[in-house]
Amino acid sequence: MVYLTSFHRPIRFLLLGFSVLFFASSSGFSQSLAYKTLLDGLYDDDFPVIKPNQVIDLSQFQVLDTREKEEYEVSHLDGAIWVGYDTFTLQNVADLDKTKPVLVYCTVGARSQDIGKKLQAAGFTQVYNLYGGIIHWSNETKPLVAGGQPTQKVHTYSKTWGIWLQKGEKVY
Repeated sequence: MVYLTSFHRPIRFLLLGFSVLFFASSSGFSQSLAYKTLLDGLYDDDFPVIKPNQVIDLSQFQVLDTREKEEYEVSHLDGAIWVGYDTFTLQNVADLDKTKPVLVYCTVGARSQDIGKKLQAAGFTQVYNLYGGIIHWSNETKPLVAGGQPTQKVHTYSKTWGIWLQKGEKVY
């Protein structure tokens, strides 16, 4: 068995993404099946995920946005705390309750899973990755805000990831 280091992870994502795009476009499979296949390849089996339709009340979670500040400013889940990815440190979450559920998210869930693992290692006991990230959240017509006001805008990280956003206004 070959184990990929974190250095190899971006290469795995890129290859998986191109494979899924080629497979989906050449075989006529629905985009939702292709997106699910892509997500299944991004997530570790042992890290808990929660789907948007399973989130009944966001206030039950400490919601952390693990994207970059520019992405967060376009839109985010209501009440989300921006903690960043490249700039993330445990100091960013020092005031959080380690026993209360934490919901982490990013564009599709890869960066948030990485931050979620850091939170688990730091003693947070209930950390969940938002399945499909903000793209899936928006596709499920769940509310987004910017500057305290509702918005349909979603920063999709790149045009490549933007193909998965079906409901919302794409921002790159």
